[in-house]
Amino acid sequence: MTNTLFSAEGGCTCGHVRYSLLSKPMIVHCCHCRYCQRQTGAAFALNALIEADQVKVTGADVEDILVDTPSGRGQTIARCPRCRVAVWSHYHMSGLRERINFIRVGTLDNPDLCPPDVHIYTSDKQPWVRLPDGARAVDIYYEYEVTWSPDSLRRRAALFEAAGIPMP
Repeated sequence: MTNTLFSAEGGCTCGHVRYSLLSKPMIVHCCHCRYCQRQTGAAFALNALIEADQVKVTGADVEDILVDTPSGRGQTIARCPRCRVAVWSHYHMSGLRERINFIRVGTLDNPDLCPPDVHIYTSDKQPWVRLPDGARAVDIYYEYEVTWSPDSLRRRAALFEAAGIPMP
């Protein structure tokens, strides 16, 4: 379902890969786990979760690279084949794989559009990182029904239904 009240564009550093978001993300994670720290070279990763069919590639195609994750299922990182910047990833979780893009918020032309809804894996966060007062934060991961909006839960359920797999 396209949400005409939200639009955003983004791309890699060199401009070879460009994309448009056709709807508002389901949720935005600020992940503080050590894997995200290592893979980004930063204190956290900021990812906007959105249905893959709501991301329109308007530039060159990405190159997919498989990397390890703590779950052992891996993640595919979509990178620009020229400048190598990661623009999104697909976590191999719950059978959804390429049905959800984890957009790297920093690759949006206006990253201010996607502040974090929740801080996850804060048990691993760098001690000098201070979360904003009132920020939703969990030590590891959260319960979907408590954290996601009703609309986002509906969208998530539709992804499982389209994949023909039961919701976990």
